[in-house]
Amino acid sequence: MPPQATAGRARVTCVVNQKGGVGKTTTAVNLAASVAAAERRTLLVDMDPQGNASSGVGVRPGTRERTTYDVLIGTASMKEVVAPTSIASLFVAPATQDLVAAELELVDDPRRALKLKQGLATVLGDYDHVFIDCPPSLGLLTVNALAAADTVLVPLQCEYYALEGLTHLMATIDRVKNGMNPGLEVEGVVLTMFDPRNNLAHQVADEVRRHFFVFESIIPRNVRLSEAPSHGQPALLYDASSKGAQGYLSLARELLSRRSRATKKKGATGRAAGAAK
Repeated sequence: MPPQATAGRARVTCVVNQKGGVGKTTTAVNLAASVAAAERRTLLVDMDPQGNASSGVGVRPGTRERTTYDVLIGTASMKEVVAPTSIASLFVAPATQDLVAAELELVDDPRRALKLKQGLATVLGDYDHVFIDCPPSLGLLTVNALAAADTVLVPLQCEYYALEGLTHLMATIDRVKNGMNPGLEVEGVVLTMFDPRNNLAHQVADEVRRHFFVFESIIPRNVRLSEAPSHGQPALLYDASSKGAQGYLSLARELLSRRSRATKKKGATGRAAGAAK
């Protein structure tokens, strides 16, 4: 069962994979949108200087005066940065290329890896779920996201180098867990861009399942998923009937169901412990 966030605040999920082109931002955007569509107040935090998660929910580059860069360097609060989207329950903390400079500006700050955690602390009570989209690297921005998160979600394309990259990522997660965030847990792996006709895809999927929890919901290769960002919309709004949109809706239901069961189990355990005293 997935670990629990502190009662009364959002669960923070870091969507991360240091390998580019695996559907990381697509997963962050569409999973956040699908969870929000289930009437959960959801915040999408863009920590990638490319700003693709921001534009994917309709916030174009240069249209916001303050971004996650300002949160990291301390010139704006997270509440000042957050913007609404076309989905009523979905909000976004947008990013721009300024984030690249944050790594340099914070290099001498001993608490540089905790800047996002400090910024998020002021708004966690306002949301049910927070999803952080990370850059395709394991640098300071990703470490900030891992330090702020309760759980990690790993989008994985089933290809030859997938397992090697996953090993490096897990090593980084372990370092963050041991050094600054002992409660951090890997919530699971999401198989993305999956082609059922590819034998290698099935082989890699089977190997990953031997070592990690893999969500049953699988995200297929889908043209609509690729088209939606150019319209500034999650696939759910662009074409809700598409296989890609339906895949993420299924993933959201599975994620929320697992978290609900974990909450009930924790409550039952707590009551049993109380009765035993």
